Amino acid sequence: MHSGTYATNRIVIRGVGSRTPYNTNRIKAYLNDIPLTSSDGISSPEDIDLSGIGRIEITKGPASALYGSGLGGNINLFTQDSYRNSFNALLQQGSFNTLKAAIGSSFHHNDLDISGNINHTRSDGYRENNHFRRTSLLSSGSWEKPEHALEYTLLLLDMNAGIPSSIGESLFKTDPKAAAPNWETIGGFKEYRRGLAGITLENRLSGVLNNRLTFFGRWVESYEKRPFNNLTDGSRGGGIRNKLNYHAEKYDAVIGLEWITDTYRWKLDLQDEVINKNSEARNHLNVFAMTYFRPSLKWNVSLGGAVNKIGYELTDKFPGNGNQSGNRGFPVIFSPRLGVNYAPGNRMALYASVGHGFSMPSPEETLLPEGNINKELQPEQGWQYEAGIRLNLLRNTAQVEATVYQINLNNLLVTKRLTEDIFTGINAGKTRHRGVELLWKQQIFHNLNFPGNLHMNANYTFSQNRFIDFTDDNKTYDGNLLPGIPSHLFQTTLVWNPLKQLVLNVRFQYTGEQLIDDANTVTNDAYFLSDGKVSYLFKTTRLGNVELYAGMNNITDTLYSPMLNVNAVAFGNAEPRYYYP
Repeated sequence: MHSGTYATNRIVIRGVGSRTPYNTNRIKAYLNDIPLTSSDGISSPEDIDLSGIGRIEITKGPASALYGSGLGGNINLFTQDSYRNSFNALLQQGSFNTLKAAIGSSFHHNDLDISGNINHTRSDGYRENNHFRRTSLLSSGSWEKPEHALEYTLLLLDMNAGIPSSIGESLFKTDPKAAAPNWETIGGFKEYRRGLAGITLENRLSGVLNNRLTFFGRWVESYEKRPFNNLTDGSRGGGIRNKLNYHAEKYDAVIGLEWITDTYRWKLDLQDEVINKNSEARNHLNVFAMTYFRPSLKWNVSLGGAVNKIGYELTDKFPGNGNQSGNRGFPVIFSPRLGVNYAPGNRMALYASVGHGFSMPSPEETLLPEGNINKELQPEQGWQYEAGIRLNLLRNTAQVEATVYQINLNNLLVTKRLTEDIFTGINAGKTRHRGVELLWKQQIFHNLNFPGNLHMNANYTFSQNRFIDFTDDNKTYDGNLLPGIPSHLFQTTLVWNPLKQLVLNVRFQYTGEQLIDDANTVTNDAYFLSDGKVSYLFKTTRLGNVELYAGMNNITDTLYSPMLNVNAVAFGNAEPRYYYP
């Protein structure tokens, strides 16, 4: 997770998605099986407050045929299940005038379950012009009968956040709290409102056949005040998603489809004068299937595939700069996937898989600087190969997992910045992403009385991401490392319960050196972070459980940039603005 500001985030999985400047667009995200990702590939799951989320599933790389074959993978969010009546409240106060308040409740009666969460967060932020305010509501529920069920999901969000933007090396080292001067001068900010609603009808057709049909709608209205121009945009759309599941003793199968349509409108103005205005109609159809075969208790073989078709129509509503209207349709893409799991016993499991994925260029990336559609720009496609082992050791007190992977990408999409306000997309030839991922969970000791329980969770990632074939502006970058991706990542968390009501939590994180440009001439130093938290649970008769806690992030007061603006361009005599402190 690269977090530049409250409103500027980027999620990178296995090096995929690192070239996107200010958002996440190589990863598919879902909430209760409802697509969060827009039809142009943009995802922002971080908008959803985790206080209303009960479970998160992450798939790394194009390993799932059921969720769009995204090159970076999938993030699936699920709201909390409510099987009883409950009420909870949360109040947090922190540095930089940060305040978070949330209330949640669940209701259960016979076949009806309803839960909801309302929260409000505000902060002045660490940097200048870094204020943040967000209010959201997340609710879900279900009505279940033996042969059918009806479910709903509702998300409403309102946000306003200042934009300090990135800064150059001099400010980063001498005054990291400063905002970029041009953004500070005009008080740049972004505000938007967002809504998502979905209804799912589940039919249990027989003892082995089950169908889930989801209808959903969504809308976004946004405004961004910027030094070079102002952007007013919004989208409305919806779609359907259907999954038919078959289950037998040795065989499972899933077949389904997902159709999304959006209308995106955007307008650029400068000093109240319109300088560009467009409307884009987008359509995305995904047909998928997956089978699981269990020839014995030790073996599980999965085979699947997805067929995707994407197209859009651009309507130019500002004839002052010429008519840029046009259609763009991409070829049908088939993405297969094969996986094998072998578990000879309870202590060990081996797995391997190969899968194909793709990412489409967004309509903005397909626009040339003069506004015409670049019909030469191709989708990026790639194959992922991975293998790994899971071990349960020391009487199940230790779990170890090791994975090796390689992703070969063709036509890598790179967003190239030409001026401060003009971007265009190019295909960056071929890249190769290799890595090793290690996970170690350990129950160090477990006692009913003092010293209680101590658990450790540690993970380490080594990755090497290289250009294999890439030439830009007559410069060849073959063999260079992709910027913005650390080669080493390590994180460990220790949780100690010396008493049943007392919990101490510490986290250590190391992020290795990162390159910042394609030429590999500028680097960002490695850094180490440590956080701590202590909490105590009071059990009362009238109020139920009350938990008090206090914590501190970045205990060592390390200067670091959690997000980098790779290949930043220097305008005039100014430094390239690489850093988001």
